[in-house]
Amino acid sequence: MSNNQKIILWSKNGCSYCKDIQSYFNDQQIPFSTIDVTEHDDYRNILEAKYGVRYVPVVEISHDPHVYQALLNPDIETLKKALI
Repeated sequence: MSNNQKIILWSKNGCSYCKDIQSYFNDQQIPFSTIDVTEHDDYRNILEAKYGVRYVPVVEISHDPHVYQALLNPDIETLKKALI
């Protein structure tokens, strides 16, 4: 994983997939930010405009401060590959 990498997890309360991803990041000591869409439909509107989805989890990974790669509904194996 790159030291310049920035990770954003779009999640909501009660999402077991979101919790699994948070646990993975915490267990691996991978720093990340969270955007909670639980009571924010306007945040879901942002996801829809950016990626054509309104669901979570969505993980955005940046290796460059201005470019993000989005993982839509990722599993842990997909995350591991994207973080290399």
